[in-house]
Amino acid sequence: MTDTLKQGLTKVPEIVLGFWIIKILATTLGETGGDAVTMSMHLGYAVGTLIFLAVFIAAVIAQIRTSRFNRYLYWLTIVATTTVGTTMADFADRSLGIGYAGGTSILILLLGASLAIWHWAEGSVSVNTVATPRTEAFYWVTILFSQTLGTALGDWMADTNGLGFGGGALVFGAAIALTAAGYYFTRISHV
Repeated sequence: MTDTLKQGLTKVPEIVLGFWIIKILATTLGETGGDAVTMSMHLGYAVGTLIFLAVFIAAVIAQIRTSRFNRYLYWLTIVATTTVGTTMADFADRSLGIGYAGGTSILILLLGASLAIWHWAEGSVSVNTVATPRTEAFYWVTILFSQTLGTALGDWMADTNGLGFGGGALVFGAAIALTAAGYYFTRISHV
């Protein structure tokens, strides 16, 4: 199957360098937006989470209802996952009082469960199979948990371990570089 044909059958963009650049920008926008509403506007983590959860649910419903890939809707939904992910992570870590370790542990379990259930139900977790409402639902729930986990881990590294935001960025940048090297220079699975 050609890449063009695969792209026409899935509602996920092709995973290339441009995808990752836009993903980083969308994540930054989402985290900044989440913090702006919860902290700068003083609405708090619970209210911010409810607001952005409603936006996320509306975006996912619209994304699932569309019959083909729509880049604007896709990236709006990604930004929605990062805003609600930011507020959910902060709510768990700070408002519920379970701290970064507790929030991160719960999110690791939720992410693992969503991947396991997705694989059990569909036989694959490949983004190339995201073309039905059910696989899209699994995809977006998994994206939500991974975004929220990323926020919780980033905050934990920056705040608790004393690395600061610069040190945390270096640690995660190195982890991304190692993952990319493993992808391109080893025989590990590309899924």
